[in-house]
Amino acid sequence: MQYCSTRGGVHGWDFHEVLFSGFAPDGGMFIPENVPVLSPNTLRTWKGLTYTQLVVEVASLFIPTRLIPRLDLEVLVGEALTGFSVPEVLRIARLKEGLSILELFHGDTMAFKDLAMTCTVRFLNYFLKKQNRTAIVLVGDTGGSAVQSARGLRGLDLVVVYPRGRITPVQEKHMTTCLEDNVHVFSADGSSDDIDRPLRRLFADQELVSSHSLMSLNSVNWSRVMVQLAHFIYAYLELSGIEHTEADGDLPELEVVVPTGGAGNIAAGYIVKLMGLPLKLVAMVNSNDIVHRTVTMGDFSMASKVTQTLAPAIDIQDPYNMERLFWLLLGRDGATVKNMMEEFQQSHRHSLPENQRRLLSHVLSTGTVTDEGILETMRRCWEENQYVLCPHTAVAVWHHYHCPHSPGLNRCYIATASPAKFQATVQRAGLTFELPDAVLALDKLATRYQSLERSSNWCKDWEDILREKIQSLSSARKTRQSYNS
Repeated sequence: MQYCSTRGGVHGWDFHEVLFSGFAPDGGMFIPENVPVLSPNTLRTWKGLTYTQLVVEVASLFIPTRLIPRLDLEVLVGEALTGFSVPEVLRIARLKEGLSILELFHGDTMAFKDLAMTCTVRFLNYFLKKQNRTAIVLVGDTGGSAVQSARGLRGLDLVVVYPRGRITPVQEKHMTTCLEDNVHVFSADGSSDDIDRPLRRLFADQELVSSHSLMSLNSVNWSRVMVQLAHFIYAYLELSGIEHTEADGDLPELEVVVPTGGAGNIAAGYIVKLMGLPLKLVAMVNSNDIVHRTVTMGDFSMASKVTQTLAPAIDIQDPYNMERLFWLLLGRDGATVKNMMEEFQQSHRHSLPENQRRLLSHVLSTGTVTDEGILETMRRCWEENQYVLCPHTAVAVWHHYHCPHSPGLNRCYIATASPAKFQATVQRAGLTFELPDAVLALDKLATRYQSLERSSNWCKDWEDILREKIQSLSSARKTRQSYNS
């Protein structure tokens, strides 16, 4: 398995090289040069595997055994997926009227990112230890999960930047209460999209990246998307009804509805579709509706500002994983993707030709939900099922209540976070939710972070501060010289 850039400038990289990279050197995103196809027979033999076993099977398709032998892979994934609050790692809530919710939030930070992050960090640590080297990870929107997965690891320094006041107190405390020496947290006066700007500029500096072993752990990193393939396959095997079909018959279709921000999850769903699973994908967004406008009107452009909503993790106007979708849809044409994405990055807008928009709309349906729609959905789900949704999951489940259910078509709604992280919104909906002990304990912990303040030249200022931090961490690492020092 080899990887290339969506912008055509890089080919033939292996999993190890891609794992330790952020964006590709040409500014694109790494993606497999060829997507493996699963036969109906293989899918039927996978029915009944645990989620952990499925992750191993999926990862083995993309990681050659010469890089991680099968037995090592099984150990790494097994260790990564222990300690979740339910033994099966994830769980399906089967509610009334065919409402099936795939709960992906049973990890340390109660968010779906824990699933892929724990595995990705184990892969990183495996190579670092084997090669007796260290690395610096720079992340924005996945901070809490990255912190909990990487805290205390000798081979990694983690630099996290989060949008102050635009995430919940629980999300913030998952980062700021981590006092391990290898975790360095910055609180920025801006949105997630604002934070992405200096981070992109830092990753574009190839000398900085190479000399300080700088890498990313957000869903720019292919490993994060790769692991997310597994929960789509798990949902399909559990909810499509495949076990009721004939061995030589057609596979049944499953509709999967995903709350969408950076589009990493929906990109994973589309790759699974290309692997041979008949998925009908629906991307639901909040008032930050760039994905919806792109699919329905070809309007791939940012609004003038990011709107703060009750579903803050998807308050995003730059859904960077759409680049992977475009590449896959447009015949793997790196030159076309390069031109459209560079135009988008420079002007914050791009208009898809109608033929491209139709291609996109054939594989992806969308919808947009207001804050009032979020609250209405949370209330209705409680009234009918005594089940509390987080606001992001409510963005997806709104579709259940407002879009007619086709006869014979099973549906799955992706629950990306626990309602425990969004108590203010739960209360605003007039509901209650008993907080887990782990959340209550956060209030008693000390915090540590550094502020990035807004200024007339804030992007350059933040870039300089983060660059200096990276250089100082690298210098300190070099005095210790190795992973084991």
